[in-house]
Amino acid sequence: MTDEEDRQSASLVPAVRGEIVSRSTALVRRGLDLLDAPQPSELATAGSESQEVDDFKGRGVQQDDTQAAAWYRKAAEQGHAPAQYNLGWMYANGRGVPPDDVEAVGWYRRAADQRHADAQYNLGWMYANGRGVPQDDAQAVAWFWKAADQSDRRAQYNLGWMHTKGRGVQQDDTQAAAWYRKAAEQGHPTAQYALASMYDSGRGVSQDDAQAVAWYRKAADQGSADAQFSLGVMYVALRDDTQALAWFRRAAEQGHAAAQVNLGRRYAHGQGVPRDEAESATWYRKAADQGHWAAQEALGAAYWIGSGVPQDDGQAVAWSKKAAGQGDLTALWNLGWMYLKTRSLPRDDVEACKWLCLAAAHATGGSQKTFANARDTLMEAMTPAQLAEAQQRAADWQAVFEKQQPK
Repeated sequence: MTDEEDRQSASLVPAVRGEIVSRSTALVRRGLDLLDAPQPSELATAGSESQEVDDFKGRGVQQDDTQAAAWYRKAAEQGHAPAQYNLGWMYANGRGVPPDDVEAVGWYRRAADQRHADAQYNLGWMYANGRGVPQDDAQAVAWFWKAADQSDRRAQYNLGWMHTKGRGVQQDDTQAAAWYRKAAEQGHPTAQYALASMYDSGRGVSQDDAQAVAWYRKAADQGSADAQFSLGVMYVALRDDTQALAWFRRAAEQGHAAAQVNLGRRYAHGQGVPRDEAESATWYRKAADQGHWAAQEALGAAYWIGSGVPQDDGQAVAWSKKAAGQGDLTALWNLGWMYLKTRSLPRDDVEACKWLCLAAAHATGGSQKTFANARDTLMEAMTPAQLAEAQQRAADWQAVFEKQQPK
């Protein structure tokens, strides 16, 4: 995001005396920052899409996992591939037998060697996750390929994911898109979402908004909250507030944090709905409670000005600190002003200087100059001892923050 765009998004929540701002309203795409636009981040899970396991429901007899395992074993020992697969599944999940990943792998392998697609898929998953065998992406890809060749849509999706991440194969977006398409055409919702994301960004395929919307819609209609959120983003770009609101709401009601932030934004500014600060704060809190940095920053700003919640300097500081702990620049800035302008907490110039020092250190471009000027103005009124204490506090905070960052 450019500095000018950052300042414009910051102004969307009214500032208090021109000082406390919120940038949680930044919901833009392509060339700017797409707020939390997710990419498929995980392999499809292990399990079965066939009717073999059938969750051991006790059809015609009383449900009994131990007896089920015993009978599966008798058939499995005679080479019956579905029974071998089911017995492996029971060992992997601790159903009717003690959990034992090594035994699970052994039975999966016997069935997989007989071209049992679910077993091939689960064996690949075990290799990908290092369960019962040493973790081995190349082996995972090999077994996923065998299952995918039998039209297993989960294996096809996982091969797309492995190509996206370059795990077990050379990173290749074109191959990833091809595998996602195979799974998507069989109705796999995460693959549909992944393919839509690739059309949205132009990775592995030519960028195509119409195709992105079409595939997002297929996944969204199957309940994918990520796809519902992404459709909301697409409709924002198309300036269709009604559709954007509808899709954000569907995702938000499923607990999608970024959708909750954006729904809160729309209530805060009356975009597609009557302005309702209390409803806005409700949605911000739902996302903030999930750890979403933008919601935490917005909720802190709401408490500072009493927007939709009772005015409360303590709550404003507490939520802003949570956002700052995730590296949110606006929260760093706001905390500096909060400690200077607090109405119910003791004014603390040292703590204010700490946060303004951090904001200036993290800022870039025009924002860096603005923050540095505010820091320097405060420093001029402080004693050398206060300056040294503030700078030490800032250094200590930065050291903890850096240790918490993923490697």
